[in-house]
Amino acid sequence: AFGKKTKKYPANIISKIMITTKEPAKKSMYENVMEQFHKTADIMNLNPDIRKILSITNNEILVHFPVKMDNGQVEVFTGYRVQHNNALGPYKGGLRFHATMDIDDAKALAMWMTWKTSLAGLPYGGAKGGIQIDPRNYSNSELERITRRFTFALGDNIGPEFDIPAPDVNTNEQTMAWIADTFMSTKSPATRSNNKHVVTGKPVGSGGLEGRDRATGFGVYLTLKLLFESKNESLSGKKFIVQGFGNVGYWVSLFLEKEGALLLAVQDAHATIINEKGIAVNDLFEHSKPRKGSIQGFSGATEMEPKEFFALDCDFIIPAALGNQITAANAYDIKAKVIAEGANGPTDNEGERILLERGVTIIPDILCNSGGVIGSYFEWLQNRNGELWPLDEVMEKIEKKMTENYKKMQNVVNEKQVDWRTAAYILAISRIETAYVQRGIFP
Repeated sequence: AFGKKTKKYPANIISKIMITTKEPAKKSMYENVMEQFHKTADIMNLNPDIRKILSITNNEILVHFPVKMDNGQVEVFTGYRVQHNNALGPYKGGLRFHATMDIDDAKALAMWMTWKTSLAGLPYGGAKGGIQIDPRNYSNSELERITRRFTFALGDNIGPEFDIPAPDVNTNEQTMAWIADTFMSTKSPATRSNNKHVVTGKPVGSGGLEGRDRATGFGVYLTLKLLFESKNESLSGKKFIVQGFGNVGYWVSLFLEKEGALLLAVQDAHATIINEKGIAVNDLFEHSKPRKGSIQGFSGATEMEPKEFFALDCDFIIPAALGNQITAANAYDIKAKVIAEGANGPTDNEGERILLERGVTIIPDILCNSGGVIGSYFEWLQNRNGELWPLDEVMEKIEKKMTENYKKMQNVVNEKQVDWRTAAYILAISRIETAYVQRGIFP
């Protein structure tokens, strides 16, 4: 352009230049969880043989299955179930229906479930799975057939004393009722009732637990309450923002609102909304219900630029949607001093490093959202024992268990001077290590 000759490079050299100047690839959830595990294993000097065992999954199940659609055509779907470890008891973990679901996501989530159930002191291992699907594209009757066919394809890879699924992203109590009914239908009439606890998170009328719907959100709220109480502060008057307004986002917001906290903004896949005077939680819920959970178009708030969501001036943030939402790209913009992880893996390792350097407290997912699996445990026990527990008794049990776990973790944070996630991992992995040391390795 300025009279100088332009140097020409061969095509292979140009491609190398392009590769080296690309931005670094975003780490997957699986890479994040493995990095977290090995970091903790180094800190606690984990037995090298047990490190080998825990760094891999026990079973990875992939199924393809055909389902007839409402128009008569057949579609083939891909489903996953990854079973990470069962040293402490049967595999336990949710099933999610999402377009991005793949085997690596299932492996990461299954490993997190192993740590979560161990940290919670439950007699469970960790598993996770789901179907690669966007459920918004299918009718209710199609989703029922897809769910039932997936259950049949999994066969004896799930079971009430072997692997117990639960709801996760885009699945709910209805999904669990279909799975339970399908699974029980494959058993002999004399033993069908003994298989009701093959899943948890069922409707109350089908063997579900009173309070299971709010258990995860309640756990997130409770850990926040305990954290602020440890600083001699209350939740009243605190401003917070929530990413994701599904089951977890709704219930945690409702509990916090009752404590006097103010919901400043909400973000989902469709919109990001804000109201400086506060968003009425139940009004937003009633608006989203007929819209398949979408918050778009809510009259009690105005829409804002999605990229500015995490940068809002508030006291704490509750990411309650998907993984890898808080990263190095937005961690510097965060003004909140507390992150309460309602979702699984919402903060990647680079983002966490930045936040910790800036003095932000991160209540890790394996503690923060463990109210759900604790509630699932009580449902499993209720079905197993043929009992029915009232709501107040259930919530009392969940609160007691979560408070015990929180205090244990806070003690490790103070004694070892580590961040909250590292403390949680140390407690969780130590319990599994003890089980292996005591029992030995077969044969």
